[in-house]
Amino acid sequence: MQSDIETRNSIPRPWLASYSAYGIPAEIDADACPSVVHLLEQAMRTYADKPAFRAFGQTLRYSDVDRLSAAFAAWLQQRLGVVKGDRIAVMMPNLLAFPIVLLGIARAGAIQVNVNPMYTPRELEHQLKDSGSERIVVFQGATPTLAAIVGKTAVTTVITVALGDGTQAAVPTPAVDPALVGAIAFADALAEGATLVRKPVPLQGQDLLFLQYTGGTTGLSKGAALSHRNLVANVMQYKTFMPQSLRVGEEVIVTALPLYHIFALMVNLITYFSVGADNWLVANPRDVSGLVEVFRQARPTAFLGVNTLYAALLTHPQFAELDFSRLRLAGGGGAAVLAATSEKWKAVTGTFIREGYGLSETSPVVSFNPEFIDGFTGTTGLPAPSTDVKLLDEEDREVALGASGEICVKGPQVMAGYWNQPAANAAAFTADGYFRTGDIGMFSAEGYLKIMDRKKDMVIVSGFNVFPNEVEAVASACPGVVECACVGVYDEKTSEALKLYVVKAADAALDADAVVAFCRRELTSYKVPKQIAFVDTLPKSAVGKILRRDLRQDA
Repeated sequence: MQSDIETRNSIPRPWLASYSAYGIPAEIDADACPSVVHLLEQAMRTYADKPAFRAFGQTLRYSDVDRLSAAFAAWLQQRLGVVKGDRIAVMMPNLLAFPIVLLGIARAGAIQVNVNPMYTPRELEHQLKDSGSERIVVFQGATPTLAAIVGKTAVTTVITVALGDGTQAAVPTPAVDPALVGAIAFADALAEGATLVRKPVPLQGQDLLFLQYTGGTTGLSKGAALSHRNLVANVMQYKTFMPQSLRVGEEVIVTALPLYHIFALMVNLITYFSVGADNWLVANPRDVSGLVEVFRQARPTAFLGVNTLYAALLTHPQFAELDFSRLRLAGGGGAAVLAATSEKWKAVTGTFIREGYGLSETSPVVSFNPEFIDGFTGTTGLPAPSTDVKLLDEEDREVALGASGEICVKGPQVMAGYWNQPAANAAAFTADGYFRTGDIGMFSAEGYLKIMDRKKDMVIVSGFNVFPNEVEAVASACPGVVECACVGVYDEKTSEALKLYVVKAADAALDADAVVAFCRRELTSYKVPKQIAFVDTLPKSAVGKILRRDLRQDA
């Protein structure tokens, strides 16, 4: 029987034959579960007595997450008047409070706006304004950033989170910025919420769950509006590809990728929670020694990371001494996984790195190397079930098999659009509803998708998307800078790094350190240029457009 994907396209979909050869269904039921809340509530009932999350020597069981998230939802409803569709910003690293907050917000019917806790005041201000968030849950260590701009936003309620919140442990935590007068402690909200009655909120697949902000070509990030159905579908797609790595009640996963990033949010948190996994949260993966110790204690069955994180672990002198006998899955995404890194990882752990591809706009998984693959492929795998991918040329014509083109995606995991961005949405989709990723890919004869290049100028630094326009907008405001242009260059540690070409004023006493320091005040660390090159002129087209491609060739 032909799939819907096969019958609506003239160009063959070679991955369908690969599905058939290994018994993978071509379609999933995106409506198998009404919402992510239904999915996770079922897990909390089924695995009530099992450990759900661990951090800082503390453990939350599934029943604890159920009880505490219900209390937070009740408090949001009864004390803040939160109703279905309200946006609530969440700005914290991987703490035990994160899943409690997520489920509390979702159970109240609200939409979680995920915020990088390392953002600068400028970046945070834009996201809060754009999302219309009136409430924010923020890690105490990030409160100085919020305090600097909160008066310019619509935020009226600030809930602050300490490292030990959700447990009885008093883990030393940075103090709340004193400028945030009237901030409410998350622990107090939980205590009061336990005395209140939660009103169940009817949720359907089309209701929004997350606003996931992603870079924009205008220099301002846009919120990918992700629904419950988008996330449920992507969970089902991932489960179809990886059934033996999602054994119910048996998996142990170490989560070092940030949960505010959609990759870890969908896979590590939602998917593994749904099968009763024991999840070890790592708040600071840059502390590689601390991460190695978590590996030693957890002896995980699964680990997901970006190439730079794998490389950092491999260089740690104690990592090779650990017991990897339970590790069954090492997954990579966010940026290209290098063959050399996978080879070294397999030599140490016995498991190769299984690469995938996705975007915030696709919840995120578009393709992945499924379970039957037994070695590193150098590709991002097969498109997920119920996902159609076509490659288009510059005239929007689908290219033949073996040729490269822009990757365009249609499937139940693809967002409906960006939050309040009608013009951007019109440009983001083809006339027949495929999302334009801006990435250039090519299919093998068996249907494996290889990323060849990026149509956009986006740079990926340690798995994080950086759009040069944003960096240029900040750097051009630096005193002494006449004009500038930013491109990505190869970097052994971060896969790519930012190089900024600067034309400075004739009388300017400006050096590279001053430019970097200026950028650091306005940009989170991974967006700060690593290399500065002063030039007399920038290459431009006949109409005056800066030619970044020429700069990339120069670099």
